[in-house]
Amino acid sequence: MKKLFAVLAFIASVSVMSVYAQDEAAQDEAAQIEQVAVEAPAAEEAVEAEAVEAEQGLHQALKTKFIEGGAGFMSSVAICLILGLAIAIERIIYLSLATTDSKKLLADVEKALNEQGVEAAKEICRNTRGPVAAVFYQGLMRIDDGIDMAEKSIVAYGSVQSSLLERNLSWVGLFIGLAPMLGFMGTVIGMIEAFDRIQQAGDISATIVAGGIKVALITTVAGLIVAIILQLFYNYILARIEALVGDLEDSSISMLDILMAKFVKK
Repeated sequence: MKKLFAVLAFIASVSVMSVYAQDEAAQDEAAQIEQVAVEAPAAEEAVEAEAVEAEQGLHQALKTKFIEGGAGFMSSVAICLILGLAIAIERIIYLSLATTDSKKLLADVEKALNEQGVEAAKEICRNTRGPVAAVFYQGLMRIDDGIDMAEKSIVAYGSVQSSLLERNLSWVGLFIGLAPMLGFMGTVIGMIEAFDRIQQAGDISATIVAGGIKVALITTVAGLIVAIILQLFYNYILARIEALVGDLEDSSISMLDILMAKFVKK
């Protein structure tokens, strides 16, 4: 009997100890969860603070380099960037608005010609945006004078529309060439000023030479960066113009075929 009670007491004590251990583990886990919940916002705030500090550091570094490069030449390079980007963005918007589904337009114009006549086809062209519709409209305007006049009108007005697509693009090319030239000029002038300081000091100091060369080269780097950015926009715009001009020429040939099939007597 004593052995039985001893065994039961031992089992009970083990059970109580396991329950206490589970309670302590649960409390520790809850405490860890609360600690993580408290520390998570603090960590997020620290990351945000580091990001803001890095952004401010970059802004301050750019501002410092701009001042070190010289207000005159750095401002000229910045103006080239601003004007070049403004013209490039205007061209991109214009080319986006000039894009037309030429196949659908051809099908609509041909259907209107066959079912409702020239005026209905003109109305479709008037209500469609883009150089393709404008060229079609000019051809339809001259169809009463004969197919030869309509063809000449389409060809002539196609050249006009192509030139409109390239309008002001030469200014972007000017800024692409002008920005690094201004940068190089600032570098040369900065080198001259550095040598003037050396001459005034009467001794070649590493500090004077290194400082003058660093400041002089900042304008060159700025000019090259501006030229690279504008060159990317320039090439993209040229590619868009080539695609639009090719589509315009193909659509004009198809439009002439439609007019000849409709109005030329066999």
